Amino acid sequence: MENIFMSQKDIGNKVPIYKLKTTDEVMKYYDEWGEKNKYNKDMIEWNYTGPKETALTFKEYASNKDSIIFDAGCGTGLVGLELKKFGYKNFHGADLSQKLLDTVPNNLYQKLIKVDLNKPIAIQDNFYDAVMCVGTFTFGHVKPQALDEFVRITKKGGLICFTINEGIYIDYGFDKRIDDLKKENQWKQLKFFKSEYIASKDVNAWLGLFEVIK
Repeated sequence: MENIFMSQKDIGNKVPIYKLKTTDEVMKYYDEWGEKNKYNKDMIEWNYTGPKETALTFKEYASNKDSIIFDAGCGTGLVGLELKKFGYKNFHGADLSQKLLDTVPNNLYQKLIKVDLNKPIAIQDNFYDAVMCVGTFTFGHVKPQALDEFVRITKKGGLICFTINEGIYIDYGFDKRIDDLKKENQWKQLKFFKSEYIASKDVNAWLGLFEVIK
């Protein structure tokens, strides 16, 4: 399959965060971006639809509103806010930036932890009913091996819903890892489609919903 998507350089000219390459660079940028609520203001200005689209997709298959949901790369809690609109209420959030975690609305998440998702997650196997990961699989951020960790910490029959920036889908190997997890009978695909994601910046993402069957 030919990679016809924008390069990191091209897309970085539209969204500066996509120019970054190391974990330390990403953490520093987000910590500064979180000052004075600038991150949330930019997401509104950019018409960032990722959280809303994933929440709408998730609710089609997740009938249990008491599900305990792990929000990987939760940022300022935008996914939790969208899920709450549909009656979900049990959220645990994790992010690389403490500054963003500090701006999550009070009482929205029951637990917040600072985590590098490129490393093993200190959570027991089969703990969560669902994992959400929105806006985190993108240039210079989290790599495909995090999908294995999501499968590990999710209960059998649980759901994993995520976005992947289209520009890294092939280059970072997400296409292969998603397919391998199917072949290994770790999960099955429920939905997979292209999301507009950040339409104002012409940044698209693949949105996937998978059921854990390990």
